[in-house]
Amino acid sequence: MTQCIKQFTLCILMLLSLFSASVSAEGIKLKSADLERADSDWLLNATFQIELTPGLEDAVQKGVVLFFQTEFDLTRSRWYWFDEKPVLAQRLTRLSYQPMTQQYRIASEGFTFSAKTMFEALQAVGSIGGWKVIDSNQVDQSKSYTAALRMTLDLSKLPKPFQVNALNNRDWNVTSDWVRITFLPNGPNLIKR
Repeated sequence: MTQCIKQFTLCILMLLSLFSASVSAEGIKLKSADLERADSDWLLNATFQIELTPGLEDAVQKGVVLFFQTEFDLTRSRWYWFDEKPVLAQRLTRLSYQPMTQQYRIASEGFTFSAKTMFEALQAVGSIGGWKVIDSNQVDQSKSYTAALRMTLDLSKLPKPFQVNALNNRDWNVTSDWVRITFLPNGPNLIKR
């Protein structure tokens, strides 16, 4: 009898570990990002890995438009006053499904893309290239700053009935962690690889 209980407990633990691994796979994770200098500006190139829950994928298939907000900020610590925030940049990317063409549409900053699969669509949403985030007159070349980057699913842009559901459902709270690095205007600035 005790052998049977041990086997049952082992099976339950294995199932729970598989379930927790599948749950933790969903969300947004920063895969790589770097800041490159172009003339007097700094451009951000980043790649996020986005994995939606089955409920969110189903909502998109049924016509709910999802908005992903990418946030970048630059701060400089000051011991004598509040931190200086010379840069706060936000970018909104829209993901929708078109049932007539059976394609996903991704729109961001005046550009529109189409994708045949959800995987391709999420790759397009998570790819940021050449986004101007810093103008050289916003930073002092001799100072050190902290650059921070994250991407979230913007729940405030959902239709009102879905906003109520999203507040009560963890599956709808999709966000990446803030990733912070030291930014030196005169040095290489790799955020993550």
